[in-house]
Amino acid sequence: MLKQYLLALTLAGLVAVTPAVAQNAGQNNGGADQQSTQTKTAPGRKHGRGKWDPAKRTAKLTAKLNLNADQQTKVQSIFTSEQSQMQGVFSDASASKDDRRSKMMEIRKSTKEQIRAVLDASQQQKWDEMRSKREQRRGNGQTSAPSGL
Repeated sequence: MLKQYLLALTLAGLVAVTPAVAQNAGQNNGGADQQSTQTKTAPGRKHGRGKWDPAKRTAKLTAKLNLNADQQTKVQSIFTSEQSQMQGVFSDASASKDDRRSKMMEIRKSTKEQIRAVLDASQQQKWDEMRSKREQRRGNGQTSAPSGL
């Protein structure tokens, strides 16, 4: 169970770098300074297929919780911040695997708390129910995959 969780957490970190790689590939202007500042992925590897895209995650949460425009802006900002922090943790080769895992778990916990704070009372209730069902499906009470939550 722990191995599966660590694998899922590691994959979540890998997924976090996908937008930077896709953006770099789309621009493909060969600027050495841009390439050195963006995270690189090994050729032929595909990660996440957009699961960590803040806009997609916000849209999914909007559909489930009926977020208003102000909430959508705040939630997308939270997801964008999470993505940036996860990329930083994942790319920190000096940190041990356990340290990176711990930092990623802290980031996820903070993200969940920030999102819950943006919601009104009825949305918080539904959010809590969604989280509870998700944790039950996972069987361990902890989540690592984004899916807009």
